[in-house]
Amino acid sequence: MERIVVAAAIIDGGRLLAAQRAGPPEMAGGWEFPGGKVDPGESDHDALVRECREELGVGISVGERVGGDWPLSPGYVMRVWLACLVSGVPYPHEHLALRWLGRDEIFDIAWLPADLPVAKAVWDLIIED
Repeated sequence: MERIVVAAAIIDGGRLLAAQRAGPPEMAGGWEFPGGKVDPGESDHDALVRECREELGVGISVGERVGGDWPLSPGYVMRVWLACLVSGVPYPHEHLALRWLGRDEIFDIAWLPADLPVAKAVWDLIIED
């Protein structure tokens, strides 16, 4: 059975939040959407809200899902939702850095391979706005 990882495409003021991985070594420095693993008995939405609180120190409102199940490493899939901030200011508790990206900057960073197609899908969604 595949493990589910949830991630938030947090949009604020027309900008997208990206998080730079601190580890493991093979992923350190790459950029991703914040989130994490769903715990047993936890819903995807509850996990996403918890992960954003733990990783970024923010409260979010979960919106529309972006695509289906995005493949990660063997045995894992990522589910991504658009989200907006409802409380707090994002701070990199578990990441090297955070960066707000305007529509014209989304591809200026080195997205992790699993997150790049999601960034393209999110770009398509927010460019329509």
